[in-house]
Amino acid sequence: MTERKSSPAHHTDEAEYVEQDDVAEIILDDGEDVPMDDEDDDDQEMDAEEGDPDEHIVLEDTSIQSFAGHAKSVFAVAAHPSAPLAVSGGEDDAGYLWDTTTGDQVLKLDGHSDSVVAVGFSHAGDMVATGGMDGRVRIWKKKDSWKSWEFLIQLEGVDEVVWLKWHPAGPVLLVGGQDSTMWMYQLPSGNSMQIFASHTETVNVGTFIPSGKRILSGDGAGTLIYWDPRSTTPLWKLSSEDERFGLSGGVISIAVNKEGTLAVVGGAEGGVKIVNLAKEKGEVIGGLEGHQEGESVESVAFVDIGAAGSTREVVVTGGTDGKVCVWDLNTMRLRTEMKHDDSVTSIIQHRNPPYVVTTASADRSLKTWDVRNGTLLKEHTGHRGPINGIDIGLGAGGKGVLVSAGDDGACLVWDTE
Repeated sequence: MTERKSSPAHHTDEAEYVEQDDVAEIILDDGEDVPMDDEDDDDQEMDAEEGDPDEHIVLEDTSIQSFAGHAKSVFAVAAHPSAPLAVSGGEDDAGYLWDTTTGDQVLKLDGHSDSVVAVGFSHAGDMVATGGMDGRVRIWKKKDSWKSWEFLIQLEGVDEVVWLKWHPAGPVLLVGGQDSTMWMYQLPSGNSMQIFASHTETVNVGTFIPSGKRILSGDGAGTLIYWDPRSTTPLWKLSSEDERFGLSGGVISIAVNKEGTLAVVGGAEGGVKIVNLAKEKGEVIGGLEGHQEGESVESVAFVDIGAAGSTREVVVTGGTDGKVCVWDLNTMRLRTEMKHDDSVTSIIQHRNPPYVVTTASADRSLKTWDVRNGTLLKEHTGHRGPINGIDIGLGAGGKGVLVSAGDDGACLVWDTE
């Protein structure tokens, strides 16, 4: 995972909304230089000239558009659900709204005093949030069009934002922090609805399940917690001490299937677990062994490879070992393995066809795959450094586009076709 600046990483059921009345509040080397002989000098000069060959390879820029407003590394990017608009956040302490068709800036999202590491649009697309290492979460709202926005409110809670997630159907925002807490807010009021304080280390990842009726979160201690949003008491926990679950190094990534019944959980040292969420105390169904031990599983996803009218889900995982693994859920065995030349940082599933995914990597490329057979459909290049994040949105004429967040300070756009 790319290092961040340190002070300077449909469900058909009706969604259950959290009522304000249901809220429970928590009270919460110094020695002498040794001369080198002539041979050492020659070797040093040769090493300096050669360097790492891959660093000097210039990849063709296949992008169709770019946004260059950031002054430093871009850590996060998200696409608007229904307009040709993206939001990005970076090491320059700023977020930006920008047009995916022209690359033009729509609005600078300022007010942060440290890196912006998390961004996202609300389900309806009428609000956008930025989260920073300064602990601030800032919200902007749409005015009369998708090109017109205004500042709404600043939310305070966690000491340092790690991630943020909007509710899949309502104006509710969930924020995970470095201080081991999660906060849930009602918008546009900004009222704090819940403070979840049962984690003991940084909450690395969290999400609402597709129905919005439950929350799943994981931390640096290797604990997975399942919540009812209306209560600050966990429904159940799985920890690193649980023999079948134990993910040494901590939980790094999670995903939940469309039905909200299964979760795939990626660990910091190569472990992957499948958990049955429907069980009263959670049940570890099995482990997926394929990533190199000691390498972090950075991104996971459920992908439907079924024929039209049927559902057949597989799990896709990507790690710092460069592997993209596709797993059969029935047998818990590896179906196929794809490869990047460096760490895989993100996986995004395409809307149509759903069996296609794109992976982002520190090798400066995106790769689009057919997960049914592991075929590489297309490689997308143009970045000069690691790619920290990707999303799928809309471009000109309503066509699908990929948007990226680059360590080189650029955001690029490619056609999905």
